[in-house]
Amino acid sequence: MKIVIRKKVFVITAVLVGCFIGGCGEGGGRGAKDLRPAIDLGTTIGSLVKMSWPESVKLEGYGLVVALKGTGSGECPPGIRTYLGQHLQTLFPGRRIDVSKFIGGSDTAVVLVEGIMPTIASKNENFDVRVSALDGTQTTSLEGGWLLGTELKPVGTFGIATKIVAEAKGTVYLDKFVTSKINKRGGYVLAGGKVLDEYKITLELHDPDLRTTNNIRNRVNELFGDVTAKVILPGRLEVKVPAKHKERKKRFVSIIEMTYLAHNMEIINERINIFIRKLTALQDADASEIALEAIGNRSLVGLNTLLTVSNEQVRLRAARCMLNLGSDAGLMTLRQIAMDVKSAYRIVALESITVGARRNDAARISQRLLRDADFRVRLAAYEQLRKLGDISVTQELVGSNFYLEQIAQTEQKAVFVSRSGQPRIALFGAPIQCSSGIFVRSEDGNITINAPSGQSYVSIIRKHPYRPGVVAQLRSSFVLSDIIRTLCEKPKAEGEPGRGGLGVPYADVIALLKVMCDKGAVKAEFWAGNLPEIG
Repeated sequence: MKIVIRKKVFVITAVLVGCFIGGCGEGGGRGAKDLRPAIDLGTTIGSLVKMSWPESVKLEGYGLVVALKGTGSGECPPGIRTYLGQHLQTLFPGRRIDVSKFIGGSDTAVVLVEGIMPTIASKNENFDVRVSALDGTQTTSLEGGWLLGTELKPVGTFGIATKIVAEAKGTVYLDKFVTSKINKRGGYVLAGGKVLDEYKITLELHDPDLRTTNNIRNRVNELFGDVTAKVILPGRLEVKVPAKHKERKKRFVSIIEMTYLAHNMEIINERINIFIRKLTALQDADASEIALEAIGNRSLVGLNTLLTVSNEQVRLRAARCMLNLGSDAGLMTLRQIAMDVKSAYRIVALESITVGARRNDAARISQRLLRDADFRVRLAAYEQLRKLGDISVTQELVGSNFYLEQIAQTEQKAVFVSRSGQPRIALFGAPIQCSSGIFVRSEDGNITINAPSGQSYVSIIRKHPYRPGVVAQLRSSFVLSDIIRTLCEKPKAEGEPGRGGLGVPYADVIALLKVMCDKGAVKAEFWAGNLPEIG
């Protein structure tokens, strides 16, 4: 089989299949029949309360990047210097810190740290942060640096006695895929931010009333479990996101908003009929789908009638709603959409299966899609299997820095590297063998991978990045995973057991993998994920 080698870095972007919550967008178009009910369907929780939850919040803080080998600077505004001096004492309790010496050398740089806390964040949830040398300082590069633990607050609150909502630390990643000159004064710490608290949703009644407050609590707990909602005060409730909804928090909020307080049989049937008709016509499709899920299992009969309609978006919405309600009746429809090479909703269907279906069913479908011709679908299947913790994706930590993941079930060879979230290299079609007669050199000339024709091993040579004349050399097999380990594992001290590696950073090895694919040393497609969207 002929293997295609891509000559460019392909950035994985979201497949645009609409703008509906967790899936498709509004349908129906102009001229759709107005299906608004002629009767009063009752009172929803959303009409009685103001719902508040933490949206994506921009965060910032000031921190220190250390281990810079002479590329930092000691320049720092007085107010920030005072703050960092106090903060260093909390980072190193019990030690006397000479702040002027610690901050004032060229191996350290004061940086602005920025990030975006996720919507309705969970405690210990990770997110990417960006680090930037301060304007006007003589810092030339953050390459090879480590961000010390940094406190993050909402933007604009530095110096104010406000709550610290997150922290950040980790290895600075400089993106080396750009075609123009790399800006070494700025970089990222991938998945380096961590949320410190669990955030809940609050419901404030427009007209505070204890009886109504209790009714809302009882209705929410009836749907999601006894510990979901609790009354704080008359007219005020606190709701936490159940584990089942951690991957779809916004949808959970919408379900509460669309939940009716009164639910006698006659009015429920009327609601179902109205929303089924609206969903069929794709009128207010998001609200209709969510309303049917909020109604619960009594919606299943009506939803089942939509699984055979001609409009694929209607079928997907109905099947997804049924799966979320615990019915497997919609699984076959979602599977058909995910497998249909002509469908625009393949990835949406797959993600819906992972969220709603039983683990084994979701894993089997994702495993099947690992062999799909479309790499975007294969990548989505791999991502779902990672979430499921499936054994088809093997994982190992390399150099305490990134994960090397291998997927053996795919026929087409591909290398995927992440540039946001957890740093990872995924090898599709593993094991991937390198070609014989290799000669590849990194862009800066510091790393050489060489295997003349007839040689039974690969020589990997690395010049020391900060000590001219110091060169290390190790041998590897032709298996790409072994080459990656040899490049990136930490060097072993004299007398320490094991072979060790050359300590190449993640940013350097993924740039080198692109060169290897481009030059044919690795006969595989090369794909790179998106950079974090911060600022």
